[in-house]
Amino acid sequence: MPGPGDILELVRSGRAVTRGEILDVTGLSRMTVSARIDALRDADLVIENGTDRVTGGRPSRRLEFNTSRASLVIATVDTTHTTVALTDLAGRVAAEERVEVAVVDGPDRTLNAIVDSARRSLAANPAAPPLGGVGICIPGPVDPDSGRPSQPPIMPGWDAYPVSEHLSDALGAPVLVANDADAAGLGEQRSAHPDSRSLCFIKVSSGIGTGIILDGRVYRGADGGAGDIGHVKLAGHDDDVCQCGSHGCLAAVASGRAVARKLSALGKSATSGSDVGAYLAAGDPDAARLTQAAGRVIGEVVATVVTLLNPAEVVLGGMLASAPLLAGVRETLYPRSLPRATRHLAISQSTLGERAAMVGLATLVVEREYSASAVNAALGA
Repeated sequence: MPGPGDILELVRSGRAVTRGEILDVTGLSRMTVSARIDALRDADLVIENGTDRVTGGRPSRRLEFNTSRASLVIATVDTTHTTVALTDLAGRVAAEERVEVAVVDGPDRTLNAIVDSARRSLAANPAAPPLGGVGICIPGPVDPDSGRPSQPPIMPGWDAYPVSEHLSDALGAPVLVANDADAAGLGEQRSAHPDSRSLCFIKVSSGIGTGIILDGRVYRGADGGAGDIGHVKLAGHDDDVCQCGSHGCLAAVASGRAVARKLSALGKSATSGSDVGAYLAAGDPDAARLTQAAGRVIGEVVATVVTLLNPAEVVLGGMLASAPLLAGVRETLYPRSLPRATRHLAISQSTLGERAAMVGLATLVVEREYSASAVNAALGA
């Protein structure tokens, strides 16, 4: 029999947001539904206000998930910096800080900096709800069973490191670890493309990765390595050395770091995807030309992804997300994909930017901590 957690899941997903709709979907008695909702209200998990779907007769009061009942610490770790935010359960930011640590600094220094930043934010916001969870994303694969980094190609010292345990011990809250492109892809799908059940988010920054969203959920693969297209080998590029130590990887040819190297050869000061992004924002013609060329190479690889998965949306994000990158990807993706796979395909730039990963992380934390089974167990149902 559906418990309070199952009712909450219906409300969170929007499938049933009034008592009448819950009755229709679950088949429970009116008395049982009232008891379930009372339990959720007593636990401060739902609020009931306003009216919804009036079709004549008495208005229905709308149930909503109480996104203000707890705070989250959200940390996005990049190759050049880390951003730490204090949010509500919907991912709305109350405080945010950029911390000058990156994956190359190793897990101890990076995670300690995140803890210090989180404590500063919590101390500066004494009226914020209690901390209910922590979400962190990293630019590398995450083992779906252990939640630990899994042989990340550009993260020395992070393999199998107990990230969640480190943060949980320090902050006293459950921790979820995710891949950065996965988190950003989910954030884009839930916020900007809610009607698209399948989406591929291509993050192009100092590295390249893909977040794959199928049927509205992150697809991680058997070992957490799904979407790691930055290390697909390209023919004819054996002289291009990748950060991972291999040769001919897509990231070695077309990432922000690769474009920065080419800009540097032209006499411009650039070493990372962030630098390239700054040149693009300033309208630099060399950055635009080289980024479009990188987009063409990326489009060749993404064409295989599109033909294989047939997503409804391809969204380009990361530091290099721009009109030149979009144009380059389109130039090669369409002619190299099966017509059936691109018939209804939309290719666009990220609308959330760096916020995408924050929204996605908040969503992942909420879906785990407030799942039907977790809520039923907490309420003794």
